[in-house]
Parts: sequence; structure tokens; C-alpha cells
Amino acid sequence: MMEDKILEVKHLKTYFHTDAGFSKAVDDVSFSVEKGKTLGIVGESGCGKSITSLSIMGLVEIPPGEIAGGEILFEGEDLLKKNEDEMRKIRGKKIAMIFQEPMTSLNPVFTVGEQIMEALMLHEKMTKRQAREKGIEMLKMVKIPLPEKRFDEYPHQLSGGMRQRVMIAMALCCSPELLICDEPTTALDVTIQAQILDLIIELKEKTGTSVMMITHDLGVIAEVADDVMVMYAGKVVEKATCDQIFEKPMHPYTYGLMHCIPKLDGDDSERLSVIEGMVPSFDDMPKGCAFCPRCSEARAICQERMPELVNAEGRLVRCFKYTQEWKENVE
Repeated sequence: MMEDKILEVKHLKTYFHTDAGFSKAVDDVSFSVEKGKTLGIVGESGCGKSITSLSIMGLVEIPPGEIAGGEILFEGEDLLKKNEDEMRKIRGKKIAMIFQEPMTSLNPVFTVGEQIMEALMLHEKMTKRQAREKGIEMLKMVKIPLPEKRFDEYPHQLSGGMRQRVMIAMALCCSPELLICDEPTTALDVTIQAQILDLIIELKEKTGTSVMMITHDLGVIAEVADDVMVMYAGKVVEKATCDQIFEKPMHPYTYGLMHCIPKLDGDDSERLSVIEGMVPSFDDMPKGCAFCPRCSEARAICQERMPELVNAEGRLVRCFKYTQEWKENVE
């Protein structure tokens, strides 16, 4: 039911004009985020994860980008029908985003406090004094030590982990209904990564905010996600609950990703599993299934056309293996 969904994306198509023609960065993607839940979007670099999030935020540069079709329903309203002024009121207030590299997202010439205050004064209509108090409170909430001192410091004076905490404080200061995290721990070392993830989980539980977690790291997905969407070459290849994905990955690509994870109880002499080949370029897609050139189970049918998403064992999978055609070919 729509009342349970904070966000519903239907048949989204985000294309880019290039010298070689159209690049279909997001090609007919549909999914939803339930209220108070976390959707994990996973896949290798170049699969369309970040472009999906930028499309939702209305931040795709046009041209060369173009939203060629679909709907993005947030609280029942189509964001693609809103103008820039309307989107500006939604961004930061109702939908907030944490980017993967805080140093490029924070303005180096303003203190972190000024940047948090700007959002509060714009969206919450606070006075400078109110915004300062709320900003320091937010820095305390994200566990930054000496928040009053840090409030008046510039981004370059903070460590990477602290800058990412500032970004989380900025994203949550206006109590958004949806928080989009685009690889929020990529630029951080492992111990800080764990702290940031714990913080996002804790704040989500406190505030009831829905979360879209975009990552290439299945360890992150295991820790935070309720539902998982696996993307490959601009398309959804598998959609399931987090438990289903980890218990039994069904798409060959998901299976490959799962088996690339090092196992703590594994044999030291065992070679790590790898998925051979590379993600295809958007302007040079294979004719059939995009994963076909890298798939050990591919058959002739996989080279002929792209499979549809089919329902298999209570989840959606884009693979011929789960169709009648495949079974008939075997028989």
C-alpha cells in the first residue's frame, strides 16, 4: 500500500547524451522504500546506483543528462513534475543526502556551523541564535567531541570521520522523512566506517527516518538493510529482503558478488573468487543480457534478448534460469 511507502520509483529512465549516442545509465528501474525501513542498493561502480539517487534529488545535470521517463512518487507526489523552486524546498527538508566524499560536499570557506545554520534558517525559519543552538545540539547527537569548538571550525580542520559526522548532522537537522546515503563510508578507514554505520542505524531508530543506502559493499548491506536491490548496467537484476539475499542469492551476478567476500573461517591458501570481465560501458551494451559476457551459466537465449524481472521464490530476479523457456531448453 502507498501509505506504507515513503518513496515509489516507477520505470525510471535517466539517459545521457554522448558522442557515441545515448547512455542508458538508469534503464527502466522500479522500487519503493517503506516508511522507517532501509533499502540497500548494491552493485559495482558504473551500474547506475548514484544516478538513481541524483535523479530522485533532481540533481541530474540537464544537458547532457535527461530523465527520459518514469515517475518518482514521494509521499504520493511526482517529483519529476516539480520545478526547481519546489524541489529546493524538498531537498534538505524532506529528502536529505549524504555524499561519499564530505570534503567535496562541504564548502571550504565557511565554518561547519555556518553550513548547518544555513539549512536550519532556510527550511525551519529559525533565527541565528536558534540555529546555532540546534546546530550544536546536532553535533552532540552525532557524537562529535567538543561540539561548541567544532561548530566554529572549517572543514579542513576536521578529520574525515568528523567531516562525515558533520554531513550526517546537516542531513538530519531538519528531520527529513528520507535519508539517501551514497557510499557514506567509502573514504573512511575501517574502524571509522563501523562507527558511522552504527550512528546511521541509531539515528534512524531514534528519528524513524527511512533510509536508502547506496553501496558496493555487501558488508554494509548486511549491517543496515531491510530490503536489497541489486543493480547491474543500469537495470535491477534482483530485489529481495536482506535475509533472502544472504541466505540464497539467485541472480548469477548477486551470487558472484556474495562469493567475492573473504570468509573469516576460510582456508588461507584458497584464492578469492572473482567475477571475470568488466561492467559493460553504457554506450556499448551487449545485445542480450548485459551480464551474459561474464556469466558462467549463459546460454544462447541470454545472447538474444534481455530477460524480464520474474517472480521466483518470493523475490524478483532478472534471469532466464527461472523461466519456462530455460526449463524447456534443458529438457
